[in-house]
Amino acid sequence: MPATFDDLVQLMARLRSPEGCPWDREQTYATLAPMLLEEAYEAFEAVEEAREGRATQLRDELGDLLFQIVFYAQVAQERGDFQIDDVTDAIHTKMVRRHPHVFADASADDAAEVLRNWEAIKAEEKRAAGKDVGEKDSSLLDGVSAKAPALMEAHQLATKAARVGFDWQSIEDIFDKLREEIEELRAAIREHKETAESEQTRVREEIGDVLFAVTNIARHLQVEPEAALKVTNRKFRKRFRYIEQKLKERGRTLDAATLDEMEELWQEAKHQ
Repeated sequence: MPATFDDLVQLMARLRSPEGCPWDREQTYATLAPMLLEEAYEAFEAVEEAREGRATQLRDELGDLLFQIVFYAQVAQERGDFQIDDVTDAIHTKMVRRHPHVFADASADDAAEVLRNWEAIKAEEKRAAGKDVGEKDSSLLDGVSAKAPALMEAHQLATKAARVGFDWQSIEDIFDKLREEIEELRAAIREHKETAESEQTRVREEIGDVLFAVTNIARHLQVEPEAALKVTNRKFRKRFRYIEQKLKERGRTLDAATLDEMEELWQEAKHQ
């Protein structure tokens, strides 16, 4: 018989008990934090495997992530902060409240309207909780973590702004913006060559603007840019490893290989 969620909760309680595991008993909010982040990233990467028809890894990584959540809840219960039932109750209540078009009398004809309603409900939740202290200091973008990876943060910032209508009308408009940002980057590079080293700051900013524009192209195409770049990173790793292996078979090293030789092997890797 398959193990249930309650079985997992009980297992975690046993691991943290005096008769359980010494390592598990030592863990705290702080020591668990890096593991929570690591498991979230591994689940994120497994999504691409699932999209390609290999869902087993995603299943396992979601299990690892769920275990971290149960782990945190057990530590919280021992501290008297909350317990796992409070976690499930809070998210259940929140999802009902934020879907009035499903569970109440509101209406939403498309996904865009759902998201607009979602932001309005979140803002009302903040006011009700007393978190909207000083309207002049609050922002729609406050909910986007500045600690997230930059590419993911950019995607979320632009998505939030787009939900209230601050967005390009078409993807062609964003391509125009991208071309503009590329020209500004080229100008910054030319100026950098002619001025002091401190001008590198402007080059960095212009590169950031180019990346932000590309992120918005991805958003308009409903592509998660962090996931897209991960795919390209894995592809690069695989092809570069092919170059290394082939050079090794020839008795050659990377240092001794010419650019033409490595490019030839790169093209071979692309066609494998």
